[in-house]
Amino acid sequence: MEQDNQGRKQRAVNGGIVVMKEIRSESKLTFFEATSIIVGHGVGSGILSVPFLASRNRWYDILWIILLVYGINLVMHFMIAELSYNNGGAQFIKCFEKELFVGRMKKAATWFAFGLLGFSVVVNVSGFIAGASAVFEAWFGLPSAAGMLLFYVLAASVVYIGMKLVGICEKIAVFSMVGVIGILFIATLISDVSPLPASFVSASNLLALYSMVSFSLSAVMSVPQVVKGLNGDRNQIMGSIAAGTGINVGLILLITFMTLLGAGSGVTENGALVDLSLHLGGWVSIIGYIFSLLALATSFWANTLNLRDIVNEQTGWGVKKSWLAASLPCLVIALIGVESFVGFTRLAGVVQVLTGIGIIIAYNRSRKHEGSSLICGRLGTIPFQVIVVVSSLLSTIGSLLAVS
Repeated sequence: MEQDNQGRKQRAVNGGIVVMKEIRSESKLTFFEATSIIVGHGVGSGILSVPFLASRNRWYDILWIILLVYGINLVMHFMIAELSYNNGGAQFIKCFEKELFVGRMKKAATWFAFGLLGFSVVVNVSGFIAGASAVFEAWFGLPSAAGMLLFYVLAASVVYIGMKLVGICEKIAVFSMVGVIGILFIATLISDVSPLPASFVSASNLLALYSMVSFSLSAVMSVPQVVKGLNGDRNQIMGSIAAGTGINVGLILLITFMTLLGAGSGVTENGALVDLSLHLGGWVSIIGYIFSLLALATSFWANTLNLRDIVNEQTGWGVKKSWLAASLPCLVIALIGVESFVGFTRLAGVVQVLTGIGIIIAYNRSRKHEGSSLICGRLGTIPFQVIVVVSSLLSTIGSLLAVS
């Protein structure tokens, strides 16, 4: 066993021997648990919004756009994995502190970045809580506040127990979501189907579609969890990231094409499952409720687990107090009323873009310091770093464009 561990700590990279760092983690994840955390972070409102934008483009545009975004996002996720690995499995803020911020303002800049990123995650998670409450209200007639409290208690308790349970629950939820979407896809094919859209509308529609697909395939904040949970194993880290984003590609394709075939030109901004319900009948709403709750739960687990670790790294409060600090403000904001935070939500998106650019700069410096590249190899060189930054900026522009 000891020899096996020693063997795992050394890998051949670019013809040389690189000594692998020892990554400390609260628990070890299996490959499928790590993969499911990547899937769970990405699944959410973005995937359900892709069909509307796809309906405003030619049907084959989704194919080349999703392949392009998958390739670029994969490189970006590998860079983030290597940045975290080089810093012992640390989350973004600690990586920024070590690699990006320098001089007298280092501490102030670190805390400022911590506040912005934390705010961004809290606002997003409060939206998950409000969304789950809407499902409980529509399905069981629960009052809004009661639905929020119920979802918070059920979802937050998983994160309270720890990363291992999050990985297990994410795995179960991912298999369940794939099953649910499979049922809907078959139901769509055996019903009356509509022709797929084949008309070019505008370049802005293409860019908006690119932006939404990019958002839907992003799981950047969960990558450090994978690095830690897999104990820095290069092959498993790269495999789980590729498989996790690949599963989300499959979900996007299934949901998008079954919505286009089922709802045709009647696709709206209400979400893919709402439009399918109108076409296939009332039973789809039950399936939609189940999928929505699973998607919201997986996103809640992944985001609050990430924020818990960011808080703990920055404050040293310990995982339990950090869990409370990461999750309770989300519930408070949801109870106050997410609608009043629409402007904040847009700001949260801008913060995430700035964070993404900061990550690439930090990665560039980390790669130079290390003098080797265990995970990315040539995919982490300057041209690919530029491509990732340009893609991030295009996604931001696309998210602000009106869709015709």
